Parts: sequence; C-alpha cells; structure tokens
Amino acid sequence: MDDLFLKIIRGEIPSHKVYEDEHTFAFLDIKPVGPGHTLVVPKTQSRNILEIPENEWLQLTKSVRIISRAIKEALNADGVNIIMNNEPAGHQVIFHSHVHIIPRFEGDGIKPWPQGEYKEGEVEEVAEKIRGAL
Repeated sequence: MDDLFLKIIRGEIPSHKVYEDEHTFAFLDIKPVGPGHTLVVPKTQSRNILEIPENEWLQLTKSVRIISRAIKEALNADGVNIIMNNEPAGHQVIFHSHVHIIPRFEGDGIKPWPQGEYKEGEVEEVAEKIRGAL
C-alpha cells in the first residue's frame, strides 16, 4: 500500500521534518491546530492502533515521548495533547497509523471534548463488556 505518509517519508511529497529515526518519522501537520502541531508516524504501513504490530507501537510511543518533550521546550508550551484518531468514527482521515502532538498554551482557546455521565447501572454493564472482550 502506497499511502500519503509513505510518500512523505520517502521525500516524494515535501514536509517539514522535525525528527527521524530507524522506525519513525515526524513532521509538522499542514493543517495545524496550532503552531508546532506534529504528526509522528511509523515508517511501515499499518492502518491504526487496532492493526499496528506491538513492536512498532512501542517504537512509535518512544518517539512521541521524545518529540513531545522537545516541542514543549522549544515552544515554551504549557503542556501537550497526545491524540490518535482511529477509524472514520474516531475522525481518522489518513489510514496510516499516526499520533498527533499538539502543543498547548494557557488561554489558547482549544476546548476539551464534552463529558457525560453514565445512566443508572450502565457503568457496570460497559465495564463487563470490555473485560469480556479482553
């Protein structure tokens, strides 16, 4: 499969690379939530967290941690969000595993997603379903 991110990794599509190692490649998002919004991708194709091999996932998260620290320091950010969208319902648009690192600043106007509450008895039912799938 020859996806957009593989073309970026190979240099066929220009990007603003910020990091690269044997397993991962990181570059600035072209439609950033804010300055410094970075995508970290494995160099091998996998659809998302549901399909990425464990060893590649571990390499990806190692790079995310390294890059997050650098972004926070370089931009003097107050914090970072680490986000991975999976499948269309989870707002995944490019089907190559990737993690977003979004620098955050006090008062930046980015709103957290809405939170809800469980209905009576629902939390136990949901927990049991998850435990059953494990």
